[in-house]
Amino acid sequence: MRIPPFHRYRRFSQISAVFVLGMVAGAVAYNAIFHMGYNVLWLNNQDLRVQIEQYRKDIQTLKKYNNTSTVIREIKLRTEDSKVKDGAAALDPVTTKEIISKMVSDLEPMRGRSMFEIDTDGKLARLLLDGKIYIVREKEYAVKIRTMLVMEGVLQIWVEINPYKRS
Repeated sequence: MRIPPFHRYRRFSQISAVFVLGMVAGAVAYNAIFHMGYNVLWLNNQDLRVQIEQYRKDIQTLKKYNNTSTVIREIKLRTEDSKVKDGAAALDPVTTKEIISKMVSDLEPMRGRSMFEIDTDGKLARLLLDGKIYIVREKEYAVKIRTMLVMEGVLQIWVEINPYKRS
């Protein structure tokens, strides 16, 4: 059996190889664009889930305490941007949202408390949460309370979240 000379098919094999490599490169580019879009969608979904849970709790509390105006009806946690130190990366939004949701569950006993007794409750919250370590995705984060403010039934707390480093 005779094998035909390969030099006749060299141009065809080069063209087909370039075509296949183009298909692979196109598939990689499409996949990267698809996953970037999906990641943005997933982050928005996580943010909306946290908001929905917060709104459910707020509605429940507002229904319970709608006749009293001197109690804490809502708890809003806000994060302050911490200074990035020595190559430490900034926190991603999903981690921040998970830590905030854990803190809200820790602060749940503050709902329904009198606003005029916030001095003792504020001290209690500071003692419980200031410097507390939360574990999210197998990493430890320390929380530091910066400011607490109560106005019109809303307890607002500004916190700073940093990766925890063991001494």
